[in-house]
Amino acid sequence: MAAPFEPWRVRAFNTATQSENKMHDDTVARRYGFTGGLVPGVEVMAYMMHLPVTRWGRDFLERGLIEARFVKPVYDGEIATVTGEKQGDGVALQVESQNQLCATGQASLPERAPAVDLAAYPDTPVVATRPPVSPEAFPEGHWFGTAPVSWGGDRLREYLGEIRETDPIYREHNLVHPGTLQRIMNRVCVDNVVLQPWIHVGSKMQLLAAASGDDVLTARAKVTANYDKKGHRFAEFDALIVANGTTPVAHCHHVAIFLPRQQAAA
Repeated sequence: MAAPFEPWRVRAFNTATQSENKMHDDTVARRYGFTGGLVPGVEVMAYMMHLPVTRWGRDFLERGLIEARFVKPVYDGEIATVTGEKQGDGVALQVESQNQLCATGQASLPERAPAVDLAAYPDTPVVATRPPVSPEAFPEGHWFGTAPVSWGGDRLREYLGEIRETDPIYREHNLVHPGTLQRIMNRVCVDNVVLQPWIHVGSKMQLLAAASGDDVLTARAKVTANYDKKGHRFAEFDALIVANGTTPVAHCHHVAIFLPRQQAAA
């Protein structure tokens, strides 16, 4: 199959060296068998979004569908190469770094954004006191919220620099990069539980509207699964990202290992 795009090459940047998640710290990550701190999966997914936005422009930001699965780590300072090949009406995506396949996924442009029922996703406040992480930290059926955030102005420019995004569409039209919505999905975990090192495994995101830098964004997330697999403790979330309390901008499925094997066995 012929590739519809030129490959997108990014010198990866670990945005989370000061994060509470020490899986992004070189010393801690090595204890789990990695060669250094991991570039966050949400940033790798943001690299992947460059190609579908190149192909479909603002239409993708308004109704695009993207899915990503992280296979191997991307490390700070290394080149990450995103490639895309035509797959039906969509695009199959891959990220390679250091001659290894690091992420796979696909993107497409539905004819219209699907309707969602905002009332089915209750507006839930962030917990007053975060409990320590445990296998019971994310009970199935439980709802979580996130602290409100905006991604305009200097914050947007800083973020675009961090992910090495050069497409002018965001700056020229004050549009939020959809990678920031994945950061909000990570906040579902971080804002509500005191985590130890943890790993974002993969996500599927249906965009519903192009978010503005002036929008105040929150997530409304339900835990749909909590299970052990090969000694890792996983949680899965079904969520809406909502602008200004009224407008759904993305429907997300998010998967994380919130207790990697070392802690799960402790």
